[in-house]
Amino acid sequence: MGRSRGGLTTKIHALVDAIGRPIQLCLTAGQAYDGHVGEAMLKQLPAGCHVLADRAYDSNRMRRLLASQAAIAVIPSMPQRNPILPYDAVIYKERNFVERFFNKIKHFRAVATRYDKRDDNFLASVQLASLRIWLRSYESVT
Repeated sequence: MGRSRGGLTTKIHALVDAIGRPIQLCLTAGQAYDGHVGEAMLKQLPAGCHVLADRAYDSNRMRRLLASQAAIAVIPSMPQRNPILPYDAVIYKERNFVERFFNKIKHFRAVATRYDKRDDNFLASVQLASLRIWLRSYESVT
């Protein structure tokens, strides 16, 4: 999809629910700024929710957007931010559900190897893997 210094790369941006099931997926080029697509994805959130994101999504614009939606930003500050803004480290530990989601989709070979060259085909592979994750959450364990 995009060419960066390391070669052809693609970033997968995911919005997941409280138990790690994907709600929204988006692809960008590897060298693209994360904040732009993050803002587009966060505009559809319900009011009053907690948004757990990593430092790449720390910007004044993103925080204003979340404040206008009455959402609580649990985002660590970038190291160069002055002053450093506080965040709830206990709630931030729940962000591991996002990391678990990415780990689960890497078990699908087409996603892990980025076999598809076209971005629409690759997004379809990611969506198919996400669908399987949703189906597993409804599986009977008895």
